[in-house]
Amino acid sequence: MQGRDLPDQLAAFLARRQSGLVEFRRDLHMHPELAFAETRTTQRVEERLRAAGLAPKRLPEGTGLVCDIGDGGPTVALRGDIDALPLTDEKDVPYRSTVPGAAHACGHDVHTTALLGAGLFLSQQARAGALPGRVRLLFQPAEELPGGARAVVDAGGLDGVDRVFALHCDPRLLCGQVGLRVGPITAACDQLAVRLSGPGGHTARPHLTSDLVYALGKVVTELPAALSRRVDPRAGFSLVWGRVSAGSAPNVIPDDAVAEGTVRCLDDDAWHSAPDIVKELVETVVGGYGATAEVDYRRGVPPTVNEAESVRMLRDAVGLALGPEALAPTPQSLGGEDFAWYLEHVPGALARLGTHPPDAVGPMLDLHRGTFDVDERAVGHGVRVLVSAALTALWEGARGPAAEDALGDGALM
Repeated sequence: MQGRDLPDQLAAFLARRQSGLVEFRRDLHMHPELAFAETRTTQRVEERLRAAGLAPKRLPEGTGLVCDIGDGGPTVALRGDIDALPLTDEKDVPYRSTVPGAAHACGHDVHTTALLGAGLFLSQQARAGALPGRVRLLFQPAEELPGGARAVVDAGGLDGVDRVFALHCDPRLLCGQVGLRVGPITAACDQLAVRLSGPGGHTARPHLTSDLVYALGKVVTELPAALSRRVDPRAGFSLVWGRVSAGSAPNVIPDDAVAEGTVRCLDDDAWHSAPDIVKELVETVVGGYGATAEVDYRRGVPPTVNEAESVRMLRDAVGLALGPEALAPTPQSLGGEDFAWYLEHVPGALARLGTHPPDAVGPMLDLHRGTFDVDERAVGHGVRVLVSAALTALWEGARGPAAEDALGDGALM
């Protein structure tokens, strides 16, 4: 096939399957499941794959699937995340969530459905002898609660894989557009808690104790400032506090105080060095106030750094599947994405799938909000891009990391 017939074959496939895929997406949307509890979702996907003659395997955790299509040759993996968010669906639509306190407010139902559609098409190609290698479908649990990608890796989901691709819904892009970027596309995201302790005392005599509230105030203001002078500003390092707590009475210096926040950065080297730098700076800031500091630095996900050659393949795939006018640059985001764990092992890239209706009136329906929804034509676009990306990589032998003349950081094409 080598590309020339692919658009027509995908158009014919989607003419038959589009409505069914939209129905499947709506079913998932009505029955969202949280991280590592995606039992029904896993079963529904598994049923569809087995009905197509495929042999998906469940992950050891009991949710999520790995499914190979084709034999031998290079292997390309496609990831779709299947979990939902713990928030209330606020939309007034027939497919509104039926599960209190859970909603597909990040588009994972679209990712799952697009990957399923891609798998069904690719299985037809394999039966026809037109698949030049192997495609591995990764229906990953628990993207919203970091751990799902690592569970896939630990289960051998990347064994033998040469390259990996994924899509993520983006309401900032019009439906029909696909955002590409070389280099960091999402940030590392870690959690930080700084707990200070001391003997406590009366606010009339702060010199006789450790004034934890004052010391905590210094941590909250000076730690982000100090980090800006210890880390290369090009790393996009950001520490933002989300919770600060100390004391319960206006005239009592407490014996315990805590600040919690998130640490984000776009540079892999900075991410690896961050815990040691943060702990050192906290000790320096509180050292003059007689307080004892305990730093709890919890790893989340590394930055998602798109490999240049993989982005070039995605660019070609989008042009083939949707036309060159569908290509769009996409900015870096400080949001976290555990697809980054795959890229710690094999080259690959994450693309942004536009979901905003071109003719929509009113405010944009942003991610992680109870009002989030998509233009459902994005499902078909996702199928086209994932299929084209897999086949483009297989046609080229899923060759490894980019050559010296590959695209520079931040370039689109």
